[in-house]
Amino acid sequence: MTVEYPTVCLKARRARPFFGRHPWVFSSAIDSVIAETDSLDPGTCVKLVTDKGEFVAWGLWNDKSTIHVRLYSWDQERPFDDYLIRQRINTAVEQRRLRFELSPAHGGRTGCRLIFSEGDELSGLTVDYYAGFLLVQFTSLALYQYRETILQTLQEAVQPLGIWLRTEKGVRDAEGLEAVDGLLSGESPPRPLFIAEHGIQYGVDVQEGQKTGCYLDQRDNRLAAAAWLRGSILDAYCFSGGFGITALKCGRAESVVCMDSSESALKIAQANAELNEVADRCEFVRADVKTKLPELAEQQTLFDGVILDPPRMARTRGGLNRALKAYQRINESGLRLLKPGGILVTCSCSGLVSREAFLEMIAIVARESGRSIQILEQHGQPGDHPVSATCPESEYLKMLICRVM
Repeated sequence: MTVEYPTVCLKARRARPFFGRHPWVFSSAIDSVIAETDSLDPGTCVKLVTDKGEFVAWGLWNDKSTIHVRLYSWDQERPFDDYLIRQRINTAVEQRRLRFELSPAHGGRTGCRLIFSEGDELSGLTVDYYAGFLLVQFTSLALYQYRETILQTLQEAVQPLGIWLRTEKGVRDAEGLEAVDGLLSGESPPRPLFIAEHGIQYGVDVQEGQKTGCYLDQRDNRLAAAAWLRGSILDAYCFSGGFGITALKCGRAESVVCMDSSESALKIAQANAELNEVADRCEFVRADVKTKLPELAEQQTLFDGVILDPPRMARTRGGLNRALKAYQRINESGLRLLKPGGILVTCSCSGLVSREAFLEMIAIVARESGRSIQILEQHGQPGDHPVSATCPESEYLKMLICRVM
């Protein structure tokens, strides 16, 4: 029997999430594979079917990852191919053009997320736009096999000055990626290059900065927080100083302590503060936030506002409870540094931590601390980080603005 496409058969009663268009098929859901060869190369297009042989979706295979299949098409007549890639990239780019200026030839300092993985139906691909340059990240070995088509389409759609590849070490290990970071086409991005948001300038190190160089997803949240912040502010896990600088430039903050464990991040934060002429009102402290906050509390140091924007805590479902306890400890420490009536800005970028779980964590902090917490505003990620309605994990960012009595 000739099989046109390898067929991945699900275990009984395991098809519901995938009929519901969730894109991740873990190895534990798979019963068998029908193919002409004993093993499939990563990136092979496969047909996903139920235990009874009913068609579910088309996806890409990678048995080096716990996500054995990533799904991209639920139309039985439309297997995954180069045309689908081009169509989805072009759709994503045109959606961004509705809000952002993407014309390298005209200069400008736009920064935005051009493609957001599951949010743009391209699970495993993230692309950021920085002032005419593109930063590409693959989080899927399977999709990486189609990099030539992806890069050619990006080149045609955006005509960037240059395209740079970055890969997280954890992703390399989880996916079996052997990608070599560096310049893929055009010019190397300058270090730093400069972007602007809400009238504030930022220097971005695309080549070696954290993640993809800048936390674009907090763009609107920084401005929302600034409207409430005044007086003395602690910006913990400050990275490039975005929350604190915005509070000084766009709010009524008078002074900011920028704290981070990364020396390189603090250098960027200090440079950004100087660029925006607020360095004289900033103090830069290199410290482990988890241990430094209790130390400040013992010294009875108090602030009018505390910003907590820690890195992702939960990387696997097995670590979810541990992550929630870590968020609780950090927020309890933050509360000890707040004057009565002060503002707490607290964030989670862990996709596995739901908004409901994050709110319950804050409720526990209120009960345990004996302090009243009013949630003034709730925010998430901006429109260039769209949420897939069928992949809840793509709604990863939570930000609460709270008044603490």
